[in-house]
Amino acid sequence: MLGLRPDLAEGDSRGDAPTTAVDAITHVEAVLGRVLDTRAREARRTDPVFARDVADRVTAFVRRGGKRLRTAFAWCGWRAAGGSGDAAAVLRTGAALELVQACALVQDDVMDGSPLRRGAPALHADLARMHRAVGMNGPPERFAASAAVLAGDLALVWADDLLTETALGSPHGARLYGEWRAMREEMVAGQYRDIHAQATGSSGVAEALAIAELKSALYTVARPLALGASLADADPYTLEALRAAGRCAGLAFQLRDDLLGAFGDPAVTGKPAGDDLSSRKLTYLLAIALGLARADGDDEVTAVLTPGGAARPDHTVTRLRAALERTGARTVVEAKIAELAADGLRHFGRTGAAPAVRREFAAMVERAAGITAGRTGEVV
Repeated sequence: MLGLRPDLAEGDSRGDAPTTAVDAITHVEAVLGRVLDTRAREARRTDPVFARDVADRVTAFVRRGGKRLRTAFAWCGWRAAGGSGDAAAVLRTGAALELVQACALVQDDVMDGSPLRRGAPALHADLARMHRAVGMNGPPERFAASAAVLAGDLALVWADDLLTETALGSPHGARLYGEWRAMREEMVAGQYRDIHAQATGSSGVAEALAIAELKSALYTVARPLALGASLADADPYTLEALRAAGRCAGLAFQLRDDLLGAFGDPAVTGKPAGDDLSSRKLTYLLAIALGLARADGDDEVTAVLTPGGAARPDHTVTRLRAALERTGARTVVEAKIAELAADGLRHFGRTGAAPAVRREFAAMVERAAGITAGRTGEVV
């Protein structure tokens, strides 16, 4: 394969090639393992201190898991567009997606000041601990934030390298790279809109949805579907249907994540509960709750939930949750998730994908959105 280093190409095309999205997730772990082993060795040759403190933390973070949803959706897009046979390029694309996800999570945790990720200290928190343990100079938090940003950049570099090498080895490389390039810019735009909304105290439903779409829905589902489909030379109609399906399913995923952020159990989610509430971060859940509170003339709840409002000692996470419940926003968001999931399955059905592929996509949507597929009304 033109342009692919032997260490990345080796073992991707094997007799036990994946036959399902779940298989693809299993196989991509092996691909990721080889990529991370190679990059860790290269980092040690570049500089041992950088390798020990930064590169090794990135590899450990990626190996620590995650749902690998983006890999599964890339697989579904490839299969929906008629992809079959050698899945090596799809698996490498999935591995690149997992690396760019690592970049997003590491830097998002810095921006949000989140101490926990995937059931362990966030990377910046671990770097601050290292700073204190070895007695380094200066504020630990400042050092840790700077180093974590570099760690996120490194994950993105590795992701770009892998995707570029994959594109060079594919007859559809130009289309693959076009989807990737658009995805990266959307991610940055979504992250900026997120911090911009916090800085301006925005609370609109439309803005909350725009942030959720740019920051999460597109790069979690829509672009992975399109990346997979591009490797199968999908026609424009199929690509449009997949993008529509991905936007809906991706929004359903993000709205579920918002609910888990407010009401979830950290032991299950692997990240703190209530951080978004404490900071009055603009989410669809918060925007809906504020709209309902204002419509009802509930000044008390409005004051508690308003972004940018002065936090008082009695504005605890428990009280913030109670305020959300009081408005009925949680029920509204649950209904929206079910509606979006159903729309996602309907759009995916327009691709003409085989029933087995439609069932796989439905299962992935169920997993991502935290719903039962049958509730969407889709016959699979």
